[in-house]
Amino acid sequence: MTPSSPLRHLRARGGAGAQRTTTVELFFDLVYVFAITQLSHLLLSDLSVAGLARAAFLLVVVWWAWIYTTWMVNWFDPSSPPVTTVLTGVMLASLLMAAALPDALGDHGWLFAASYVALQVGRNAAAVSLLAREHPLRDVFERLLAWSVVSGGLWLAGATVEPDQRLLLWIPALALDLVAPVAGYWLPGRGYAVTTDYDIEGRHFAERCQLFIIIALGESIVVTGATAADTGLTSAVVASLVIAFLETVALWWLYFGAPTERSHAAVAASDDPGRIARDAYTYLHMLLIAGIIATAAGDNLLIAEPHDAPRGIGLAIILGGPALFLLGENLFEWRATGGANVRRLAAAAAIIGLVPLAPHVSALVLTAVVTVLLGALAVWELRASPSGARASKPRVLGV
Repeated sequence: MTPSSPLRHLRARGGAGAQRTTTVELFFDLVYVFAITQLSHLLLSDLSVAGLARAAFLLVVVWWAWIYTTWMVNWFDPSSPPVTTVLTGVMLASLLMAAALPDALGDHGWLFAASYVALQVGRNAAAVSLLAREHPLRDVFERLLAWSVVSGGLWLAGATVEPDQRLLLWIPALALDLVAPVAGYWLPGRGYAVTTDYDIEGRHFAERCQLFIIIALGESIVVTGATAADTGLTSAVVASLVIAFLETVALWWLYFGAPTERSHAAVAASDDPGRIARDAYTYLHMLLIAGIIATAAGDNLLIAEPHDAPRGIGLAIILGGPALFLLGENLFEWRATGGANVRRLAAAAAIIGLVPLAPHVSALVLTAVVTVLLGALAVWELRASPSGARASKPRVLGV
């Protein structure tokens, strides 16, 4: 291998050692702690159907920026100085995008769109430049670059129009981004790419997505703790904070418990890990992240008004967040292993079934019931694990 060989920028494949997350990747993730916090505050600032839709739209954009970078570093070695430089640039663009999130559909639309396009197009262009023309990954990143340039044009065009017309261009732009993997990044004269071309290292990919779940769960603890401190540590607020923490612990346990571990292991052992990484992680993990963010927002409403009965969008967030998380986990497990988790579906249905009870109880009581259901599900799965508690003990990293 010569010093100029592009292989020096790529991670080794097929070795005995596991491909682990690097400190550069962990440093990169810090920006997305801020981004998730911004999304939570945005959701809480406008508890309406429009506000919920706006937060969901921006969440998908944030997730898409992060997951595409995860795909890149699954192939490229962050210890390579050129790759580190690329990740640093993507990190800066992500920071600017996150800073613009609250007013992305207002006065800061240009900063938001320009940052997002810069990180997507710039990262893909850099990857192309680091690969020899004959390398198989060169074709993959040329396709990524072409699709990101086309959608980027719509993002930038949308930033130039009035805020009330912006989504007319941004929704098609995001739709292009979302459909690209399913479309195999089709290009005229070159056809479609297939997922077996991706050569994904499944354990590393699973570990990276686990870490993003930790980011979302950690953000919920930070935000609820800060809200409690600002509200005043009365007995009701302290009780609400305890319940909010236990609810977060239940979500953590359910994600890192035995059923989800089996899903991660299935990805790592798959003959086509690229397909599962695309479906189970790139797409379906958006539901898990959305569920965690909504649950955190519901916990903030609980701490702010523990004695009031939740209504409208507040009620939808308190019950819908955990239910969406369970639904997303079930879909993830089904896509990874081919089996449905009836217990989690039943728990999600039971949480939604609390809607008739909501007008007659306080947010404190309602959230406590949801937390008990989630905790009972976690214990049930622990006892039902065929390998016992040892096999189902959650692991934060690795599979």
